[in-house]
Amino acid sequence: QVQLVESGGGLAQAGGSLRLSCAASGRAAESYAVGWFRQAPGKERELCASINWNGDYKYYAESVKGRFTISRDNAKNTVTVYLQMRSLQTEDTAIYRCAAGRDLSGREAEYEYWGQGTQVTVSS
Repeated sequence: QVQLVESGGGLAQAGGSLRLSCAASGRAAESYAVGWFRQAPGKERELCASINWNGDYKYYAESVKGRFTISRDNAKNTVTVYLQMRSLQTEDTAIYRCAAGRDLSGREAEYEYWGQGTQVTVSS
């Protein structure tokens, strides 16, 4: 069982930056890949970025490539996965959720554990 808690959301202006954090704890949390998903009102949930267990492999959606950076810190008891968001656009407004899965995957169904989410709102 892995528990995930997101933080760092809030209000930002277009062109600004925010950093989201996902604290993962539980059995073998450091061995899981983690993805950041987002869902805007009236839209389907999409995978923004994901990172494998040791940070060697990363994936970015085209919509965020060059603006978002995913990273992780595999500390002994708590793993933290960050999503640094720069050059924010109003289109980035969404609820952001992190999720953990056994392997790096683009498929939502491959992620077993989910956080509650954090709201990101970008104003023009």
